[in-house]
Amino acid sequence: MAEKSAKKVKSSGPSAIGKFYLLSYNAIQTLGWSYMLIQSFIHFLDRGSLDTFWPVIKTTVVVFQNAAVLEVVHALIGLVPSGVAVVLPQVYSRVFLVCGCLLATESATVSPGLPLCILAWSITEIIRYAYYTLNLINSVPETLLFLRYSTFLFLYPLGITGELLCMYHSLDEIAEKQLFTISMPNAWNVAFNYYYFLVFYMFLYIPIFPFLYGHMLAQRRKMLSKDAKKTK
Repeated sequence: MAEKSAKKVKSSGPSAIGKFYLLSYNAIQTLGWSYMLIQSFIHFLDRGSLDTFWPVIKTTVVVFQNAAVLEVVHALIGLVPSGVAVVLPQVYSRVFLVCGCLLATESATVSPGLPLCILAWSITEIIRYAYYTLNLINSVPETLLFLRYSTFLFLYPLGITGELLCMYHSLDEIAEKQLFTISMPNAWNVAFNYYYFLVFYMFLYIPIFPFLYGHMLAQRRKMLSKDAKKTK
């Protein structure tokens, strides 16, 4: 009996406090990414250059992108039904780019990949967080549902391209300055070359991208077909 009641509680979704927290988190993220997109448009409409783009959006990117780490925690503690195996690589890739390249090197911040990242990330996250917010109160319009499971078809490859370009443009600076590199000999008797690690990490996109993209395609088929059945 105890097991059955536990299952019922678990399947009923988050508690009132948990729901309020998720509503707040998703609403704030929606506003944050909307602000970032507006910042970007204003910057380039005012004829701002790529060289001055990063200082304009730096704080917003760091705050709202790193806040996504909480989504891994949400999945770990069961606050949301998402699997950690799917959430972790998506969050990690972006946080790594921000902290491991954009904050660490100047060359990554002037890469043509940066505006691609920001455009893809912003639109994707505005739609995603708005969907999550309205889904918590069972008020998702059909248009938003369609956008949630359709815009990734072109925004995801665009974002991946931007991320890889930023990393690629940071390589020379990383090699020249020996950033985050540990050379032998040292007290720990350990060597680490960040340049080669980043090159290896970039190649990991080859197997990981199809996995995540395939997952989203499967979700799209599931959610849109489910929606189609409801409207019939």
